[in-house]
Amino acid sequence: MRYFPGGLAALLVMTGSALAITPAEQRGKNFVRVNCSRCHSIDKVSPSPLKIAPPFRDLHRKYPIETLQESLAEGIYTGHPTMPTFRLEPDQINDVLAYLKSLE
Repeated sequence: MRYFPGGLAALLVMTGSALAITPAEQRGKNFVRVNCSRCHSIDKVSPSPLKIAPPFRDLHRKYPIETLQESLAEGIYTGHPTMPTFRLEPDQINDVLAYLKSLE
C-alpha cells in the first residue's frame, strides 16, 4: 500500500504524456482552427458547422492522409464556391498532416 501514491503518480505522468500533442500537431491544429473550422469540424466529436463539409476526423476513411500532401501543396479545389483554395508551404503541410493523423 505504501507504493500506491508513487505508482499513481507514475501512471498520471505516462497518461499525460500519451495525451500530449506534438509541436507539429499543435501548429497544424492552429492552422486548421484559423482557416478551416468555420466550416469543418476539426476535433474528434463535434459536427461540422457546414453540413456539406466533412469532419476532419473522417478524412482518413476516404483518403490516406499522406495522399493529401500534393493537394495541399497545389491547392484544394472543390465543386462548391464557398471552399477557399489554400496552397500551403511544405512546413505547413507537414504540420496539418500531423494534426489530421492525430484525429484518426
